Amino acid sequence: MRAGYYTDAYFNHARAALLEDGRRPRVVMQVFQKNRSNLGGMDEAIAILKLCSHDWEQLTVHALYDGDPIEPYEPVLHVEGDYTLFAHLETAYLGVLARRTLITTNVVRVLEAARGKQIIFMPARHDHHRVQTGDGYAAYVAGQVVGAPIGVTTDEQASWWGGKGVGTVPHSLIASFGGNTVLAATKFAEWAPDDLNVTVLVDFENHSVETALDVARALGPRLWGVRLDTSENLVDTSLLDEMGDFRPTGVNERLVRKVRDALDADGFEHVKIVASGGFTVEKIEAFEQAGVPVDAYGVGSSLIRGQNDFTADVVMTDGRPSAKVGRQYRSNERLELVE
Repeated sequence: MRAGYYTDAYFNHARAALLEDGRRPRVVMQVFQKNRSNLGGMDEAIAILKLCSHDWEQLTVHALYDGDPIEPYEPVLHVEGDYTLFAHLETAYLGVLARRTLITTNVVRVLEAARGKQIIFMPARHDHHRVQTGDGYAAYVAGQVVGAPIGVTTDEQASWWGGKGVGTVPHSLIASFGGNTVLAATKFAEWAPDDLNVTVLVDFENHSVETALDVARALGPRLWGVRLDTSENLVDTSLLDEMGDFRPTGVNERLVRKVRDALDADGFEHVKIVASGGFTVEKIEAFEQAGVPVDAYGVGSSLIRGQNDFTADVVMTDGRPSAKVGRQYRSNERLELVE
C-alpha cells in the first residue's frame, strides 16, 4: 500500500510528477460524502495514513469517530501536510470509508427498525470473504450506536472485538441426516457446548408449525429458538387452509403467529423465534408495527446493498484556498485531532 499498489494510477503519477519537479505543496485534504449516515471505517482510514504515508509525524489529521452520525457534505476528515507524503493513499482510505459507512448505516437502520431486538448479520455468503473482518466490525459499531444486540455469523467477522460467530442448525445438517430435522437437532445439541444457544431451522419440510413442535418436544429446555426461513416462492403447509386475505408466501405475519401460538400452547414459551429470508428495513418495520412476535431477525444481502461514496478534495494549498469550483474548505468543530 505504501508503494501505491492499491491506488488509482493517476495519484501515483501526480505524486511522481511533483517529486520530479521538486514541488512539495502543503495542502489540506477534505473528505466528505452526500448522505445522512453513520460513519464507519475511520479507524481503518487513520491506520492507512499512519502506517502507509511516507511520514505520519509530518501530517496533522482531524477526524470524526466510527459510528458518528454525519450530514451530507459534512467533513469527516481533514489531512494537512506535504501532499507527496500521502497522495498515494486517497483511493485506499476513501474505499474503506465508503464500504464501512455503507455497512454501519445499513445496520443502524435495521437495528432501529427492530426496536431493540437482536439482528443477526448474515451477508457473509453474499460477498467475498476478504471483506468479512471490517464489515463485521462495522456491524458491531452499529450495535454500539443503537445500543442493541448484533450477532455475526463467522468468527472472522467477530475477530476485531474478540467475539464469535453465531448460527443455527443449518439445512445442510438436516439433509445430512436424511431430512430428519429432529434427529439433526438432537445430534447437534449433543455436540454443542453449554454456552451455545441451540437454534434450529424448521422449514426443511415446509411445515414450520409441526417441525417447531417436534423439535421443541425433543430438545426441551436445551432449545433456545427456532428459525423461520420459508422461501419467498413457497407457502408453508400450515397456511394452506387460510389463504385468501393475506400474502401467504415466505415468512409472513400469519406464519409467525401460528408458530408462536403452537409453541405457547404446548408449554414452550421460552423458545425464541428468529425470522429470516428477504428481510429489509421496510419488512422489519412492518413486522414491528404489527406486533409480530419475532425475537430476532436474520438479515443478509440487504445489509451490503447500496452505496455511500466519499470524495476527497484538496481545498487549501500553502495556506491559500485552492478548491475546484463548487467545493471549498469547510470547518467542522466536531473534528478532533488524531494523535
